[in-house]
Amino acid sequence: MAFWKEKSLAEMNRQEWGSLCDGCGKCCLHKLEDEDTGEIHHTDVACRFLSTETLRCGKYMTRQRYVGNCVVMSVDLLDQLPWMPSTCAYRLLYEGQPLFEWHPLVSGDATTVQTAGHSVKGRTVDERDAGDFEDHLVDWPA
Repeated sequence: MAFWKEKSLAEMNRQEWGSLCDGCGKCCLHKLEDEDTGEIHHTDVACRFLSTETLRCGKYMTRQRYVGNCVVMSVDLLDQLPWMPSTCAYRLLYEGQPLFEWHPLVSGDATTVQTAGHSVKGRTVDERDAGDFEDHLVDWPA
């Protein structure tokens, strides 16, 4: 049986935990929070360190040194991140939901997240080129 069906998130080792990331890139998009309501608005503006080819962070191990509010995902944070995409494996498992059939752990193919249309590949603007982030609001990352 698959480890993510047998173990809780807290029981997973580092390799198992890391393999939950499907590489969609959605969490690397900037979000805007309405100061009055707390509502989160998604944008198509990608962090400058997100590779548009690989959808991986070019500064992953040291990212918080460069982007102070970049989240290091942990079990303890999952209930504090309402902006995480509904397709995120960490969120799904935390909520007791199964992984989608296109998730690389289920499909056995790292490209299925893209072929199923659940990645940001080809849909983003680099933060250095975006201008006003409010001009880039989208509803698709949720």
